[in-house]
Amino acid sequence: MSPRRTFANFLAAVLFCTASVVTAQQPAATPPVAPTAPATPPSPNLAGLAHVAIRVHDLDASVAFYQKLGFVRAFALSRDGVVYEAFIKINDQQFLELYPADAKNTQIGFLHVCFYGHDLQSVHDYYVAQGLAPKDVRTAGAGNLLFTMPGPATPTGPQNMEYTQYMPASMHSKAVGQFLGADRIATEMTAVAIAVNDPAAATAFYTDKVGFTRDEMLHGSNIRLELPGASSESLFLVPAEKLGFKARIFFAADQGQAAAELKKRGIPFDQEPDALAVQDPDGNQIILY
Repeated sequence: MSPRRTFANFLAAVLFCTASVVTAQQPAATPPVAPTAPATPPSPNLAGLAHVAIRVHDLDASVAFYQKLGFVRAFALSRDGVVYEAFIKINDQQFLELYPADAKNTQIGFLHVCFYGHDLQSVHDYYVAQGLAPKDVRTAGAGNLLFTMPGPATPTGPQNMEYTQYMPASMHSKAVGQFLGADRIATEMTAVAIAVNDPAAATAFYTDKVGFTRDEMLHGSNIRLELPGASSESLFLVPAEKLGFKARIFFAADQGQAAAELKKRGIPFDQEPDALAVQDPDGNQIILY
């Protein structure tokens, strides 16, 4: 299980007071001006993977499949009584976001991966300093801070890179400690594969511009990039012709226990070297390793 960071800031103030005699002729003392807190310096550091967004052909069928894996639909966004986004909870920080296909959006499969940070403006400003063009930080529909930025070329165009910061009044924060299925097949998303048109160019972008670190132990077409920060979570860059439009999401799991549970629940899976592979109704892959 990858370690999670906890952050604590301690502030101590010591006040020294000196008594003095003030005569009627002396002017009133000027109130002290509170010091301005220094701005957080720009940093690429991220807290981890927040969610993977997938477009599905049948939202109810996909929700039912992930619930069979033990993942609960925590909440949803709707318009005119029709759900256009369902949030499947992995843990308090990680979700799958399922979008139903419609007349305007017909491409089934991977949409984007979203990263989360504890100081989104700092990450945004780091990218600006790198000459990139992130959109302004805004509040998204679920109540969290969010910004997006174009990334490397993918089969559907420039990668939609998304970033979020969980806010206290958001749907996600209000659901902390809830909707955590007791029979989840896994409890942590550790990596996501992204199909890219030019793996070398994409690797250069991630390492030179946004602070990711390449795992030098892997060679050839196996490109693993660790997120900046201490999460140990990562991306795999995969040639577009090998992955296409499908999502491939990696979860830490006990393989023996996971295999037994999948069999008991009647969920087909493939035994791969050091991993189990499960496919959702649209052919997206859940890798348990």
